Amino acid sequence: MSRTLARDLHSHISKSVTIQGWLHKKRQLGAIAFLVIRDRSGLIQVVIDEPKEQAKLDGLQVGTIMEVTGTVVEEPRAALGAELHQPTLTILNPILDVGPIEIDKQIDHKPENLETLFENRVINMRNPKEGAIFKIQSAVGDGIREYLKSQDFTEFHSPKLLAEPTEGGAEVFKLDYFGKTATLAQSAQFYKQIMVGAFERVFEFGATYRAEPSMTTRHMTEFITVDGEMGFIESFQDILDILSGLMNATSDHLWTHCAPELAMWKATKPVLTAKLPEVTLKELHALVLKETGQDFTKEKDPTPSEERFITEYSAKHWQSEAVFITGFPASEMKFYHYQSPTDPEVAVRADLIFRGVEIVTTSQRENSYPKLLEQLSKIGDPEHPGFRYYLQAFKFGLPPHAGFGLGLERLTQKMLGLNNVKEATIFPRDTGRLVP
Repeated sequence: MSRTLARDLHSHISKSVTIQGWLHKKRQLGAIAFLVIRDRSGLIQVVIDEPKEQAKLDGLQVGTIMEVTGTVVEEPRAALGAELHQPTLTILNPILDVGPIEIDKQIDHKPENLETLFENRVINMRNPKEGAIFKIQSAVGDGIREYLKSQDFTEFHSPKLLAEPTEGGAEVFKLDYFGKTATLAQSAQFYKQIMVGAFERVFEFGATYRAEPSMTTRHMTEFITVDGEMGFIESFQDILDILSGLMNATSDHLWTHCAPELAMWKATKPVLTAKLPEVTLKELHALVLKETGQDFTKEKDPTPSEERFITEYSAKHWQSEAVFITGFPASEMKFYHYQSPTDPEVAVRADLIFRGVEIVTTSQRENSYPKLLEQLSKIGDPEHPGFRYYLQAFKFGLPPHAGFGLGLERLTQKMLGLNNVKEATIFPRDTGRLVP
């Protein structure tokens, strides 16, 4: 038996083929039964007029795994332009229980229904539109990888079980590690900087853990971060240019390879400039005050309403749905951030805002070993064992470098126009959910 996939039916018109998949839907119309079989590539309609074959379906429910051999007939009204006639059915795994949801119907993503959505995720992923989210997310990852590798970045994998938190400022998950206290990684920050000393340009896709009691549409306790680091930069503009290229390349890749899935969600391709526009935090506050009358001038980070404002403003005036916010106060910077040599009140860092949400944080790093020790001394003990190996990389030479962290689920969410980052997460984790 040579199995034929749904997407290849059109090339076998008038021929006999064998398909395998899940029973996705069945209905009776007079003396004729219609089945829809789902495989990894799409949906296939099967027309059954033989009573003997119809009898094989008695009592079977959606999810039954079956094999069908039949003749391919051209049918323009069918999803893939063809269907199977005169079939012979073989039941490979009968399912007799009625499923908790109807996967052949559109699944509701209203906020009040999200818990039901997540509770039934194991089954609702089988809905083609729902599954399309994660095919798109896979393609987002492919686009990012292809672009970074084209820019000579090397992929690596950092550990997620740590002896000490890599960064301050966020709560960590602690666990017993053979009698010692370990934490789950809240960032690959130290490791990607260490790797610059070997490969200059590196990136990883890795799980990130934050024990923050946030129940917003943009936060989870576990998520995937794309971490990148780039050595021998001439200026911070180098990493902003890389991120501009990454956004454009990923968008192009997505609309080239996932057009049918994107159409299911009525997703629109982002409007982006080759070099994404930039606005300082002070300029943003002033612009919002002028345009809306809202005063956020004392805020040290952009507020959610400012993030929404600036992307709408940027799309209208600068022809880009993604925009960098730069010029953050040095008083809020991490110890490894680089302080502006021309304005000591400013840290050389930026947020990339896309369709109303921050999806990337990026900064230039302090690469001078004495200066790094000085900055670390203000918030911690440089002699602490947790900093030993990180500092070793600087002691023995790191070039000027900058890096970024990009939220994979947030980027997927905004590419599709979803309202909640958890909708772009197969099995989301938040303060109230550890299953499925």
